Amino acid sequence: MESYQLPLFPLNVVVCPKGLMNLRIFEARYLDMIKACLREQTGFAIVAAQPDTQSDQSSHLPFASVGTVLEILDADVTTVGIIMVSCRGTRRIHINGFTVQADGLVMGNVSDIENDLQVPIPDDLKSVSEHLQHLIESLPLQGIAESDIPILKPYEYNDAAWVSNRWVELLDLPLIQKQRLMQMDSPIVRLELIHDALNLNAKKFN
Repeated sequence: MESYQLPLFPLNVVVCPKGLMNLRIFEARYLDMIKACLREQTGFAIVAAQPDTQSDQSSHLPFASVGTVLEILDADVTTVGIIMVSCRGTRRIHINGFTVQADGLVMGNVSDIENDLQVPIPDDLKSVSEHLQHLIESLPLQGIAESDIPILKPYEYNDAAWVSNRWVELLDLPLIQKQRLMQMDSPIVRLELIHDALNLNAKKFN
């Protein structure tokens, strides 16, 4: 696929396609980046920042070699020096290389990765989707407003990619493990690993 330039935002977080990411922007380089994205109606990419000992040895990057492009859904600029943005993941990208601008903003040379196809959830993995549905439906009962639920509609409970990606974002896993799950090519394999992780967590509390 063709490569192009895109601003990169290294963070200790992994976001997947169709995921929700809320950010509080206050550093000058990222304020300028968000303003440019709003003005030009373009996006930027979140990449998982990793310690040197866990950096991608094959690509020699100081951060993960696969990230996710975010589109800005909403921006609050009412506070001087701070922009609150709500973003949605659109697609994964591979970082081929990068440069650092004078202001410290990282610009990546990136190529798009095709999004997962919608894949029905196998019968033996449907409990993963059911668990997610129960979790989401329980949030309003806990006093959480619908607008504060950290998952964007529509809820695609029958799609292996959507369900597995939401668990990648929700589960309390090490950053490097989340990254490996996010960049897997097969949503079914990702879902199987999520299934194993959920079962392991359940056993810890039994």
